[in-house]
Amino acid sequence: MRDLAVFGAGRIGHVHALNAASLPSVRVKYLVDPVASEQRAGLAARIGADIVSADTVFSDASVDGIVIASSTDTHAGLLLQAARAGKAIFCEKPVSLDFVTVEAVTSAVETSGVVCLLAFQRRYDPDFRFVRERIVSGEAGALEHIVMHTRDPAPPSRAYVERSGGMFRDQAIHDFDMARYLLGEDIATVYAVGNCLIDAEIGAAGDIDTAMVTLTSVSGRFVQMVNCRRAPFGYDQRLEVLCSKEVLYAENRPQRGVTIADADGFRASAPMNYFIERFADAYRNEMAAFVSLIETGGRPLAGIRDGLEAQRIAEAALVSMQSGMPVRIGPDWRP
Repeated sequence: MRDLAVFGAGRIGHVHALNAASLPSVRVKYLVDPVASEQRAGLAARIGADIVSADTVFSDASVDGIVIASSTDTHAGLLLQAARAGKAIFCEKPVSLDFVTVEAVTSAVETSGVVCLLAFQRRYDPDFRFVRERIVSGEAGALEHIVMHTRDPAPPSRAYVERSGGMFRDQAIHDFDMARYLLGEDIATVYAVGNCLIDAEIGAAGDIDTAMVTLTSVSGRFVQMVNCRRAPFGYDQRLEVLCSKEVLYAENRPQRGVTIADADGFRASAPMNYFIERFADAYRNEMAAFVSLIETGGRPLAGIRDGLEAQRIAEAALVSMQSGMPVRIGPDWRP
């Protein structure tokens, strides 16, 4: 039996805690969240965890790993504590909103040698994995061009925007990571444009709600990203990969797999409501993968270095948008 501690009893903390608790070889021993609430108490009761402080977790030698799903401003400190304590780490993105801190924490965690899985859940989605495997196997031919669409069903609150780090670090970072994952190489040039076209409150908070980003890889291949905080029909998550032999599509997943046809035409179900529903399988798969890493070793599909590189692209996109110019990046680039 593997003992885990979950930090954070919010929306994503619930997802990870319940997925961990559902695994037969796992006990979620502790839940850590400084805010006393019915939500925290209900989650702890549901998974059979004790509500404790961080100090209790890191002083308990029986805890094999921690799941960091707390607020972003806590991630860096918890990563360093876990690395010093020798505990395996599952961490939500981003590591920090400060890029220098991300670099320092990445170096410390890698030096410690602990297992660290960064929660880019799309790498564990069956559809995205299939696309990746088709490319790597050579069956699709040489990858030439990627187009990604990510649109939320509705804009987040101003309070969320103000603590999120902005659209590029919060939403688009998943697309930046997926670009690297599918290409199998790093990004050399970032050109981004963005504006606030949907919700004035987001603009008042200093952020954007609509963006288009063009990435050029080190070998000269292209990625075109479309990101938005609203889609009138629901959560919009689509991928198109142009290869020399095939074009691979990952479309929106409908809430129902039934199409209704009559004399007026064909009617399909709306897409799944949000990323929690769309990537439910991916969230389960990545937690199972984390436990497997604790038990048998190996490398995660996304490690802390991948988080650093995805955020490097996010920072470059912000600089590009503000300057109106493409930004050339490399392993030593920083904002």
